[in-house]
Amino acid sequence: MWCAGAITVFGSFLTFVALPLQLKLLTGSTLAVGALGAVELIPLIVFGLYGGALADSLDRRRLIVWTEAALGLVSVLLLLNSLLPHPLVWPLYAAAAASSALTGLQRPALDAMVPRIVRHDQLAAAAALNSLRWQLGAIAGPALAGGLLALAGLRWAYAIDAVTYAVSVLLARKLAPSPAAHDAERPSLRGIAEGARYAWSRKELLGTYAIDVLAMLFAFPLAIFPFLADDLDAPWALGLMYAALPAGSFLVSLTSGWTARIHRQGRAIALAAAGWGLAVAAAGQLRNVWLVLLLLTLAGSCDMISGIFRSAMWNQTIPDELRGRLAGIELLSYSAGPQLGQVRIGGMAALTSVRASVSVGGLLCFAGVGLLALGLPKLMAYDARTDEHGRRLRERRAAAGVHDEDGERGGDGPGSRTPDADPAPA
Repeated sequence: MWCAGAITVFGSFLTFVALPLQLKLLTGSTLAVGALGAVELIPLIVFGLYGGALADSLDRRRLIVWTEAALGLVSVLLLLNSLLPHPLVWPLYAAAAASSALTGLQRPALDAMVPRIVRHDQLAAAAALNSLRWQLGAIAGPALAGGLLALAGLRWAYAIDAVTYAVSVLLARKLAPSPAAHDAERPSLRGIAEGARYAWSRKELLGTYAIDVLAMLFAFPLAIFPFLADDLDAPWALGLMYAALPAGSFLVSLTSGWTARIHRQGRAIALAAAGWGLAVAAAGQLRNVWLVLLLLTLAGSCDMISGIFRSAMWNQTIPDELRGRLAGIELLSYSAGPQLGQVRIGGMAALTSVRASVSVGGLLCFAGVGLLALGLPKLMAYDARTDEHGRRLRERRAAAGVHDEDGERGGDGPGSRTPDADPAPA
């Protein structure tokens, strides 16, 4: 599971750089590039929620394999469009929308598998390890993409991405089945609503969603990177800009052992999100490209810290029978924000300037996180040692025969079945 994801992420980040660059070359418009976020948003919302319901009702491995294959076909379509004498613009938006929909279907199943195969007390470490996989691809992919796009063109980025999906499908087929609980209901609006009601009842979970959406809405700078590189007279640094954020995340993941000693996870999430906003705001003010890259790396570190604690809160307190549907809601919180952020930063850059859209967004993020922290007392008071939901989940795992103490096992590895894979009724 880890290796399949690492290969896919590497190829996906080639396309992640190539797609907005191709739009920039075809249209020359910051608004057109920022509109990618708007095109991706609706499919992500609809299929993310439905994908969460599917993850609680179907074999999660089968859902992962089929959506991975479909994502590979999207890359093939982008490749075919790039081979045309005059590539069309609309297939780029269509591919972005299709990729967003398929990701919405797949991601809840991926996230929901992890608590089944990882000990409760190691879920934060698992989040760091999964993020490390993403970061390796996010660093290597954009760094390679910069040279590849300059030397060989867009078509090679799309071609390599398609090949990585094929390899990933072969690896994902080796996973053991991960079926739904025997009493799982068919996907339905009622089931989705049940997950939403549970999320609404957990104000500390709502707080994690709200802070992440706000941080990405105001301070997500990726859509503007091709224009920022030109503004800094450093088009050669485009790949490095895309790699800087995951490089900061990578450094945190490598040294993330300290996160196990932090129990006030809600406060850590708010502080990290505020740091992200300040780093992005400062990056928009500087003209030295190396300092900009340094601040983007710092921003990536803050984002990773927030991500580790968000994932730990979710995985340590949400029951398995709701994990897929809540993973769908989580997907919206950490994906819808960036999509809206692309629209925000692209539109503001068209109205003002590239650098102003970056800096003002970072400051709005910092101020907004401060206001949310004041208005979310349950998030600020959350303590992993005493939270009732985490305690209840630990008791259920113990009753099912899953021991989380050091030296005992809650699963043998990716795809393994644990006794709580078919949870007892609450």
